Amino acid sequence: MNALVSTPAHAQRDLAPSRLGAWFCLLCLAGALAACAPAHQPAVSGTPADDAAQAASPDLIPKTTSTPTPTPTPTPTPTSNTNTNVTAIGTALPPRGASADYGQREDAMAWADAAAARTNLPRDWVRQQIALARRQAAVVRAVTPAPAGTEKNWTAYRARFIEPVRTQAGLAFWKQHADTLARAEKQYGVPASLIVGVIGVETLYGRHLGQHRVLDALATLAFDFPTAHPREPVRTAFFQQELLELLLLSREQQVEPSSLRGSYAGAMGWPQFIPSSWRRYAVDFDRDGRIDLLNNPVDVIGSVANYFVAFGWTPSMPTHYPVQVMASPKDLGELLAPDIVPTFDVGTFVSKGGMVSGAALKHPGPLALVMLENGLAPPTHIAGTQNFYVVTRYNWSSYYALAVIELGEHIEALRQRPAKRTSPKKSARAKPA
Repeated sequence: MNALVSTPAHAQRDLAPSRLGAWFCLLCLAGALAACAPAHQPAVSGTPADDAAQAASPDLIPKTTSTPTPTPTPTPTPTSNTNTNVTAIGTALPPRGASADYGQREDAMAWADAAAARTNLPRDWVRQQIALARRQAAVVRAVTPAPAGTEKNWTAYRARFIEPVRTQAGLAFWKQHADTLARAEKQYGVPASLIVGVIGVETLYGRHLGQHRVLDALATLAFDFPTAHPREPVRTAFFQQELLELLLLSREQQVEPSSLRGSYAGAMGWPQFIPSSWRRYAVDFDRDGRIDLLNNPVDVIGSVANYFVAFGWTPSMPTHYPVQVMASPKDLGELLAPDIVPTFDVGTFVSKGGMVSGAALKHPGPLALVMLENGLAPPTHIAGTQNFYVVTRYNWSSYYALAVIELGEHIEALRQRPAKRTSPKKSARAKPA
């Protein structure tokens, strides 16, 4: 079987499907945000998948160091292929070993035993799968933060995605799947342009799905996440849970875990879903009885839309508004303190120097002043709404969010542009005398 497919609920009763707040746990590779440095990944964001695409993406696991507690959003509702929780496996394991062969690692085998004990997965099978995993030095390098002081540059970052190859691929994708995109927009309330933008940034419409063995990538991050990283314990726990989700997913879909390939962070398919997101949010949008995010763009379109709805997408609400910043240093600091989290009502936002106009003055919800750096040039600012915050739940990066939004809007504008008329060529034949 070359694609992950969903199985009927009755076939999953011997498993212990999970509900992990995976995307809420996604953390940022801060240096990756630099436009001259890189996600995706998925990735999650997801999260562009292959190495070339990842080098152009912000962060599979975006910046969270300055992000305060977010404003409440609706709790994601599990889809029909998920019905119970899986308790996270603890991280209090024996000391790490030096071996790249996890079958020879006491810490990895102890984790395998704990995973089997807390699920209905066979202990011998879990140990066998973990023993097949190998530590990948390239994965460790990919999650190592860039040196402090690396400049971020929104203008350069944007140019990596709003460019002819991706734009033309997006136009072709939209033309081929126009009916499906329209159906998803009608059913979920998520604009077709946003769905097109996400798939374009993540995998260039399925061209770059990632070449890492997902089992190797997740095992490496679960057992050998760089200890020098300031959030290593949190990320280790996150990737240990994703490794368990991969095992559960592969059992449900009856595929070998070692056969799956994706990004360095374990994100898979056209939308770069990590295993827990696949199990929770992927949908059978073409109603053929299976879910396939590796080969079926129809399921991909529906699953991306469903993901945003699960994280609180509000139909018809803009993602952001233009803003001119005319704030004192004190007010500017207060406006930027919540980062991307919508915090200020319009009146407060304006009174502190976030000058918006038109429809923004009537926006019913809170706003956030989002700043995107441009190297040594002045930064770009936008007034982000709750829907902008929702887009960042796909990948916790304001750079990523604005890139997918603007790519989709750019492609939509090109679709609506009138076709150029070609005037008939004049005949070169001489007129008869």
